[in-house]
Amino acid sequence: MLSYLIFAIGFGFACTVQPGPFQALLFSQSILNGWRKTLPLVFVPLLSDIPPVVLVLFILTSVPAGFLTILQCAGGLLLLYMAYSAYKSWRSYNLNGENSSTNQRGFFKAVLINTLNPAPYIGWSLILGPQLMSAWKQSPNYGIVLLVGFYGTLIICTAGMVILFAAAKRFGPRVTKISLAISCFAFAAFGIYQLWTGIVA
Repeated sequence: MLSYLIFAIGFGFACTVQPGPFQALLFSQSILNGWRKTLPLVFVPLLSDIPPVVLVLFILTSVPAGFLTILQCAGGLLLLYMAYSAYKSWRSYNLNGENSSTNQRGFFKAVLINTLNPAPYIGWSLILGPQLMSAWKQSPNYGIVLLVGFYGTLIICTAGMVILFAAAKRFGPRVTKISLAISCFAFAAFGIYQLWTGIVA
């Protein structure tokens, strides 16, 4: 059981600190809305991971390459749209600290971004899925420990990132506006990369 727990914690931490679209969204939302309003986003993976879990564990088949390609292209387009939204937030941000374009649907956007991200599908089909099935065969308790360890680490580490990102807001509105510009470029870069790799595939 201990080996599965150590694996779950290590893999959960690695997934959290790896730069990606979800981390870019956390950054922009933390800067715009502060850590308290952004903190609910840490639970997004619990919802967005349902499709890969269903595909990998319950259908018990590998995810078709064509499906991942379509997913990548759709995710790339969504990220480019998010880059445009971040740009509008940057344009409308008031240096007095007021933001006229705060988005109240950040949670659902985060779920959509993560659902269209092929990384969870690949991770579940190649890494987590086999580990979970191996643990479950030994004992259902081992499988539960693996899941709790992974998602517990993911949620705790993501909450830490949100608080860390939001701390940048304390340095003043100019730093906040620069941070918004950074998040805009991050969305655009991830979107172009994801769209390009999908087209090439």
